[in-house]
Amino acid sequence: MRAALFVTCINDALYPSAAVATVKLLERLGVRVAFPAGQTCCGQPQFNTGYRTATEPLVRRMIDAFDDAEYVVTPSGSCAAMVRDNYPRIAARAFTGGRGSDLEKDARSLAARTWELTEFLTDVLGVVDVGAHFPHTVTYHPSCHGLRMLGLGERPRRLLERVDGLRLTDLPGAEECCGFGGTFAVKNSDVSAAMGHDKITNALSTGADVLCGGDNSCLMHLEGMLRRQGAPLRPLHLAEILASTVDDPWSP
Repeated sequence: MRAALFVTCINDALYPSAAVATVKLLERLGVRVAFPAGQTCCGQPQFNTGYRTATEPLVRRMIDAFDDAEYVVTPSGSCAAMVRDNYPRIAARAFTGGRGSDLEKDARSLAARTWELTEFLTDVLGVVDVGAHFPHTVTYHPSCHGLRMLGLGERPRRLLERVDGLRLTDLPGAEECCGFGGTFAVKNSDVSAAMGHDKITNALSTGADVLCGGDNSCLMHLEGMLRRQGAPLRPLHLAEILASTVDDPWSP
């Protein structure tokens, strides 16, 4: 099986270890991973801020970049939701520029082929035990897009529960937003910080070593608050936990 990695901006620029872990994990499971070099931002920041027409060229670029991919896999629930939920609607209203109705058809095609990492593992590959080893106590934060737009449900937890050595603790208020929300954190910083404070207070109460999530944007928001407090809790992308093995362990 072949799959194309949709790396996302934040992983490419700030958290490349999550992208590397995704590739290592998929290849360990027998997937041949390609990286289309033409990919750029999916347009989520522009679209969420109200600039729909400025998002259209990025939709076209993503469609072209992943045109021949059977599966498109991304370690980001928010970016997967952008492609799956918003691309067809953006394309339906777009100035076609000579492409006619093909743009909407192509957007729907890409949406149907795009998978968040945990749903690709469980729904496409049909695996829950990925052979990981992670001897640490972990609490899991389900980010809003994965929880509400993609409906990931228990998929991430089922994967974590099968990791050798991992002790999974329940996060109080797990389904509450962490307060990041992209540009929401900039435009409504006081509210965002208050929501983030509640989230890390709950996370610290679990006694976990690691705060795990499927979106590095949310983890970045929480990591900044944890660092300013000097808290020992370490935010870490789910892919890095699942990629960790006895022979190739994760190290802080």
